[in-house]
Amino acid sequence: MIPLTAAQVAELAGGRLVSGDAGTTLTGPVVVDSRLAGPGAVFVALPGEHVDGAEHAAAAVAAGAGLVLAQREVDVPAGTPVVLVADAVTALGELAAGVLRQLAAGGAGPHVVGITGSAGKTTTKDLLAQVLEPAGGVVAPRASFNNEIGVPLTVLRADEGTRTLVVEMGARGPGHIAALCRTAPPRTAVVLTVGSAHVGEFGSLDATAAAKGELVEALGADGLAVLNADDTRVAAMAARTSAPVLTFGRSASADVRAEDVVLDAAARPAFTLARGDERAPVTLQLHGEHQVTNALAAAAVALGLGRPLAEVAASLSTARVVSPGRMQVVERADGVTVVHDAFNANPDSVRAALKALVEMARGRRTWAVLGEMLELGPTSRDEHDVIGRLVVRLDVSQLLVVGAGARPVYTGAVMEGSWGEEAAFAPDVDAALAVLREALRPGDVVLVKSSKGSGLARLAETLIADAPAAADATTGTGAGA
Repeated sequence: MIPLTAAQVAELAGGRLVSGDAGTTLTGPVVVDSRLAGPGAVFVALPGEHVDGAEHAAAAVAAGAGLVLAQREVDVPAGTPVVLVADAVTALGELAAGVLRQLAAGGAGPHVVGITGSAGKTTTKDLLAQVLEPAGGVVAPRASFNNEIGVPLTVLRADEGTRTLVVEMGARGPGHIAALCRTAPPRTAVVLTVGSAHVGEFGSLDATAAAKGELVEALGADGLAVLNADDTRVAAMAARTSAPVLTFGRSASADVRAEDVVLDAAARPAFTLARGDERAPVTLQLHGEHQVTNALAAAAVALGLGRPLAEVAASLSTARVVSPGRMQVVERADGVTVVHDAFNANPDSVRAALKALVEMARGRRTWAVLGEMLELGPTSRDEHDVIGRLVVRLDVSQLLVVGAGARPVYTGAVMEGSWGEEAAFAPDVDAALAVLREALRPGDVVLVKSSKGSGLARLAETLIADAPAAADATTGTGAGA
């Protein structure tokens, strides 16, 4: 964060400084977890359903925080600067927007790249950050910071040296992305896909498209819309902005294209990156053919920002996704391969992950360990049933369904013709672990996939820890929601 006085924090956040010296300068990060506080930090005490940040204000100050921003009085040492606000989440967003305005006032300010889509946001931002890193001055979200808390925290990491600020933007309903754009007004807007993630909240794919398109509507005429030419709902968003449009995809009409896509024995894609008459080879370190779309999106942004195509291709070929739980592939010393993709899930991402599992196995025994896909609304049962039938059609060797919410995956597989020991149901993670520990053998490839709230990340992490890893290739899936 740029240095701010306590008085400036209060002004930008729309609050009142009720104690402490107005001239106190804050130079540390802005945090919402008291355990992350350090010297000069601003601790934002967020209220929560289970934890009230105000109760941890004293711990944050003891760790070095120089100011507390809260909705109510806090018990901290006398003289500690405290800013009271009506709503801490709103104030956090206002503070971030104010810092961006100050950075812009000192010059051009950072170029804000907003990324949204039903799948692939986190993988794409990880790739883009690495592609842009050679030019320096890149700030991108840690993990999947894509909501009204995560976006401001990402913005507040920017300073005078930040040239590009990559912001991941998610939505749970109409107006959410528009609100995030008021915190971080984009100069480049990237829309990846419109899929069935969160359809239970949006109601339909068209409603999802309307919400995702709020990102391109936030562009000025001097901005850039980067749109997926292979997704008709995304491509149609070109009509919703006055900014120039740059498309990416595998279709011949895309401005930035992937040609001659092939997969290696580990299902890592290689292709020719093409724009106009320019060509350059790309060999991704990520697993699954669906990763091509994420790589193309990152490439299109970088090209739109002026990076040479050959340099973009070279950077993509060395990039790895650092966010955990997204097609993280671990080869255990005992010969079992664990594919940890349990950060998030929706029907589109599960289909992509299952196809990647089969592609990676190349004749080895495959396990699909699947948990519930959340936020699907009234279509949930049918969507889970379809996934179970797909497991059978893809000829996955073993299906293990975990948790009552995912049970229709099991019944769908049985109805499709999976009999005997090919399909099994476990009521919880511990029961599933017991099955896997008993049944896994060297050479097996195990995909663990579910929505984050289903808890299968613990299962994947435990499987990884069960045997020392001989090699750890951490990659990411655009398959996440």
